[in-house]
Amino acid sequence: MRPHNYDVEPDAGMKLHVIKMLFPYLLEFKKRVFLALSCLVLAKVASIIIPFILKDIVDALDAKDLGASALLVAPLGLVAAYGLARFMNVVFNEIRDTLFGRVTERTIRRIGLQTFRHLHKLDMDFHINRRTGGLSRDIERGTTGINMLMRFLVFNIFPTLFEVLMVIGLLFYNYGISFALIILLSVVAYVAYSIVATDLRTRFVREVNKADSASNSRAIDSLLNYETVKYFTNETYESNRYDENLATWEHAKRKNRLTMFALNGGQALIIAVATTSMLALAALRVADGTMSIGDFVLINAFMMQIFIPLNFLGFVYREIKGSLANIEQMFELLKKQPKITDSKDAEDLALANAELAFNNVSFHYNSERPIIKNVSFTVREGEKVALVGESGSGKSTLVKLLFRFYDCNQGSITINGKDLRDVTQQSLRKAIGIVPQDTVLFNDTILENVRYGNVDASDEEVLKAISLAHLDDFISQLPKGVLTTVGERGLKLSGGEKQRVAIARTILKHPPILVFDEATSSLDSRSEQAILEAIKEVSEGYTSLVIAHRLSTVVDADKIILLNHGELAEQGTHEQLLALNGQYAKLWRIQQKERE
Repeated sequence: MRPHNYDVEPDAGMKLHVIKMLFPYLLEFKKRVFLALSCLVLAKVASIIIPFILKDIVDALDAKDLGASALLVAPLGLVAAYGLARFMNVVFNEIRDTLFGRVTERTIRRIGLQTFRHLHKLDMDFHINRRTGGLSRDIERGTTGINMLMRFLVFNIFPTLFEVLMVIGLLFYNYGISFALIILLSVVAYVAYSIVATDLRTRFVREVNKADSASNSRAIDSLLNYETVKYFTNETYESNRYDENLATWEHAKRKNRLTMFALNGGQALIIAVATTSMLALAALRVADGTMSIGDFVLINAFMMQIFIPLNFLGFVYREIKGSLANIEQMFELLKKQPKITDSKDAEDLALANAELAFNNVSFHYNSERPIIKNVSFTVREGEKVALVGESGSGKSTLVKLLFRFYDCNQGSITINGKDLRDVTQQSLRKAIGIVPQDTVLFNDTILENVRYGNVDASDEEVLKAISLAHLDDFISQLPKGVLTTVGERGLKLSGGEKQRVAIARTILKHPPILVFDEATSSLDSRSEQAILEAIKEVSEGYTSLVIAHRLSTVVDADKIILLNHGELAEQGTHEQLLALNGQYAKLWRIQQKERE
């Protein structure tokens, strides 16, 4: 199966979809958003007043007919007004950021949680094919992108355009069409060039993201398989593969940087031509006496005031485009629908005791390669039924079907006569406890790993489950006891110790149905006997399904079912199957010889 490919081209629908999804979060804090926007408008008004105060200061200083005292008082009052306007501009902007900060942070929290929950809802097929490192980077960049998109779109794009329009109107009203036209043409040219150049750059941003995700996936995959790398002395091989991914990232970064240079250079040229034209026209007007020196300073101040945020607008537009490119991966994940879903009228499964029935079950991952073929058997209440057979015969696949990680292609699986497809997945999985072949633990304490079977259990209940799983002797030898950290994926514990933790988890869960999926297949004889004894104690009186490779571990089963290439070949008790002298008896003799 090929890995899922998230590298989709963004389209207008995707961009609108992204922005639409953010609106409900903005509306949740209507008052805060309104107050923040009010502060934004007040900050812009203060910003536009500043050049006019500066003009009046210069004209007052340039006046010839004022007395010395008046000449001193007038500029000082204007200077105070200038300082106040600048201060209010900063204060209103800070209040705006403080008010809107909570909105942004809550949005990131909500969407991050929504993505996390959605990933847990996706089916087994998705998680088998995922790249964990790349997936985590997509989510990380997506949440960062949301932060930038909300801040820049609401508080930079619209306010800057509002300010530009106000300045154009003021220049037209005070100084005629020439100045307004230069500003208008330069702004249109600047925005158009920025949009076109940034759109061309977006694919390079995507290339950088793709290379970044690939290198991160490679690194995490290699570190998770640290022991395998060491066993085969492939450190150099892994380093070379990682470096290949980094080289791709470096090349994409180089192209990204060159296009950034072209974009910044073009923007700088437009600003330089516009500024020069405005100041030249103002200088000519001052020279012929139609404008004062204060007017010249005002024009210059407006040019700086327009093009500094406009230059920032170019950066903001680039960041918004980059953010959309980042967010699209996360929203593409949110658009994915799980293949296994609860039906509309699905009921909760409430069980005290349980009877399992597999009714003419057939299943395939690929239609050309059937895995399970027309299998039927029943596990009655309180019975222990064993599934045996060679590797690849379909034993573990039946467990996946029981947990409804996949649905049968034909036939049905029922619990107390109810089809699994008619009950909720949550209640179904709560009713089944499993001790898997490979127990994977969280990088936490033994206590918390056992508590994972029932996260609401008290310490006393957890310790009781640990005792019932015969973990006491092992834990008593540890300096920190149950507070010992087990390491990533439980690597600090042996196979038998991990299996005991898995048994303790299942005891704590207290489900009516128990599944043991080759729980002793990788253990030595001593550990196997200890685990088998624990399993026997735990499963007493429960409906249990045991998958085993070694037949000696299931001789006490009420019924043994032999699978061969996905088909039910033989079934009966251990003695009945030996008497039948078929495939089971042959497999038994082979294993007995191996043990001898």
